[in-house]
Amino acid sequence: MTVALIGYGEVGRILAEELRAAGQTITAFDLKLDSAEGEALRAHARTHAVTLAGSHAEAVRSAELVISAVTAEQTMAAADACALAMPAGGFFLDFNSASPGAKTRAAEIMAGGAGRYVEGAVMTAVPPHRLKVPVLLGGPHAAALEPQLRELGFSAKVFSGRLGLASATKMCRSVIIKGLEAMTVESLTAARHYGVEDAVLASLRETLPGIDWEKQAVYFFQRVIEHGRRRGEEMSEAAVTVQEAGLPPWSAAGTAERQTWVAELADGGVFGERGSPGFARSADWRVEADRILEQVRSRGPR
Repeated sequence: MTVALIGYGEVGRILAEELRAAGQTITAFDLKLDSAEGEALRAHARTHAVTLAGSHAEAVRSAELVISAVTAEQTMAAADACALAMPAGGFFLDFNSASPGAKTRAAEIMAGGAGRYVEGAVMTAVPPHRLKVPVLLGGPHAAALEPQLRELGFSAKVFSGRLGLASATKMCRSVIIKGLEAMTVESLTAARHYGVEDAVLASLRETLPGIDWEKQAVYFFQRVIEHGRRRGEEMSEAAVTVQEAGLPPWSAAGTAERQTWVAELADGGVFGERGSPGFARSADWRVEADRILEQVRSRGPR
């Protein structure tokens, strides 16, 4: 199968590696190809024999399957850039973390061309699962795409023939999962300031003994530092999802702000020598909490 990847970030590169290893033909396009990050993307593509295109249209023109894995805010723009270039009957699988309303509007954009839009809700972090990450499919073309995805090695299943429900499931889950990340960073950083972090962790272990809180704290700090901007965008979409249900999105909006705030610290080089932080920069969450506290003291709280 010829597969086009729109977005060659972490998710796009993982999919490229897996699909190329299975013998599929891969083309890819990313807006960052012409930026400072472009050479790293090009090097990865050379290593894995992925053809890089010069535009969205060039990437999708001959693809039987297009997978859009861009940032949440680029969901509709990516669909718009691909719609008129899609081959007749080609599938456009939207992996992006966007609200049900955004997915529905992206489907409407795709309907202006010859491609078939399928909503995809990626239900957990891609890196540990890679191609086997659980994906919920939605929309009228989901049932037609499911067996092809399974043949490619995806762990995908049809959730609903109605657009928006798969994404609603993901977004509502994210209110808790991404919220827990942000709350952990906030709570333990504040506890570190007061010198009571060990007492807080002991209390958490007593209340929720099924979680290894020390290990979980390390993971949460690392993920927010590495992916806070992307998570912030996703949580802005989660806030829209909650708002579309008629509820004030206090938790989702606060999580978006906290995730983005940490990402801005990361962009400033707080968590490493370069502006772009490395994953697992420190195996001790206390080191990262101290770095946050140093910035708060120098800049003032946000």
